[in-house]
Amino acid sequence: MINHRIGMTGLLSIAMLCACGQPQTKIEQAAPIEIEQVNANNIKAHLEFLADDTLLGRDTGSTGYQIAANYVKSSFKQIGLTPMGEHGTFEQQVTFRQTSLKSNSAVMEVETAEGVTSLSFPDQFLMSGSSLSTDSFVKAQTVFVGYGVVSPDFEHDDYEGLDVEGKIVVALSGRPDKLPSEEGAHLGSRSEKSKNAAKRGAVGFITVHTPKRDKVITYEKITKYVDTPSLSWVNKDGIPFGTNPELKNGAYVNVQAAESLFKGAERSLADILADDNNNTAIKGFNLKTTVSLAKQSEHAKVTSPNIIAAIEGSDPTLKDEYVVFSAHLDHLGVSHHGDEADKINNGALDNASGVAILMETARLLSAMPETPKRSIMFVVVTGEEKGLLGSSYFANNPTVPAIQMVANVNLDMPLVLYPFADVIAFGATHSSLGGIVEKAAQKVDISLSPDPMPEQALFTRSDHYSFVKAGIPSVFLVTGFKSKDPSINSGAIFGDFIKNHYHQHSDELTLSIDYDAAATFVEVNMMIGLEISNQQQRPTWNKGDFFGKTFAE
Repeated sequence: MINHRIGMTGLLSIAMLCACGQPQTKIEQAAPIEIEQVNANNIKAHLEFLADDTLLGRDTGSTGYQIAANYVKSSFKQIGLTPMGEHGTFEQQVTFRQTSLKSNSAVMEVETAEGVTSLSFPDQFLMSGSSLSTDSFVKAQTVFVGYGVVSPDFEHDDYEGLDVEGKIVVALSGRPDKLPSEEGAHLGSRSEKSKNAAKRGAVGFITVHTPKRDKVITYEKITKYVDTPSLSWVNKDGIPFGTNPELKNGAYVNVQAAESLFKGAERSLADILADDNNNTAIKGFNLKTTVSLAKQSEHAKVTSPNIIAAIEGSDPTLKDEYVVFSAHLDHLGVSHHGDEADKINNGALDNASGVAILMETARLLSAMPETPKRSIMFVVVTGEEKGLLGSSYFANNPTVPAIQMVANVNLDMPLVLYPFADVIAFGATHSSLGGIVEKAAQKVDISLSPDPMPEQALFTRSDHYSFVKAGIPSVFLVTGFKSKDPSINSGAIFGDFIKNHYHQHSDELTLSIDYDAAATFVEVNMMIGLEISNQQQRPTWNKGDFFGKTFAE
């Protein structure tokens, strides 16, 4: 058996956290309490089940995903958690509309003074199916709107002085370089850009794939996923969430095809792209082209559950507030492209490891001799790989009032491949959770490090962000780049995983998973949960924080 004992420092800290307000005149009075040990074998067993080939990659809505969900439910039942799903169960069923672009239906034509040019799909332009309509058509004049970004907070408005009513807007991919990374990732997201266009009366949206974007992901690589259906969760009226019916159609075009949109315009696309590369301010203007966009879409219904459970708090007042741990259970399923013999995406570290660690954290917290003051909720979500969909559904349809959820700690892809000495909490700089995480981690001799790759804006790229949009302070917790063993270059191991295994078939159980490190990660999470649960004041957004102002005020 691989057992991982909480050290004496951790036991003392737990004893103090569980003292439930009893005065302590001396630290010596807080005698260590015997509690359940972290059992790395439990984590190993969970991970080996969830990442097994039998589950065929746990794709959203698949039988393999449901088997994984049943396994999580069974574990929650065994440790005595309270079901917090719908109708007294552990499940919150999410209904999705699956949308596919009908073969050979995508049409894009650009009309100039010289005539009409038909672009080639998918070599020159891409389209996705419409979740709102099976037949989509729009024809309108075009307007260039820079990046299509609007932010009063940063005094930026790409629509200033432009009339896009009844027009198709043309925008560059990306966002202005002057915007901070995380805030810019939100403001430059497709959803925000679409809302900006729809709000101003646009009827279509065309995005230009820029050379700057091509350095991150090539247009050719994007085309490989052109046949992949998309999912949108639907509300009780059957309307897909986050859609803008004002926008009748859209397209994504490569640079060569985009040149046709700028024929006869006051500025060439080449000059605009040079400004983009040089981070020079770009101003929009009317184009002299008319574009026709048409497609046909096919719809299907898909259902897949979130799994939700809780430990009821002990404080008569605070028990009505919840500390939420989240992790996504889904992965990519089976690949239908490529020549590899192994087509199953098992997602051992993305995110079977996160779910396994959440499950062991739940077991330990449920076995505490003194129940934490606030209730602790565990939300295992579907559809993360499809666009944070399961967490978005839960955040918009919570099984307890959103105001009662005081914080979210999200576990996504903890790379337990080395004996880490630090953790990274993406989002720690936005709320009081940063100090809470640091204090809690120190109690098991783990430090908190700042975001080592802020340019990646990971704060906006996992399920915690759905909670942020509901106004709930949140962090996304992963293993850091420091190692307890100085002979191990943990940063290199992290980088190797991202380059060679992330979203690939090799993210499987053959990786050198360090289950003692996984057990340490459980300890950190348990301490964070206790720290938030037992402090009198609920976590708060930092004064003036962009995300706090945008979503919580």
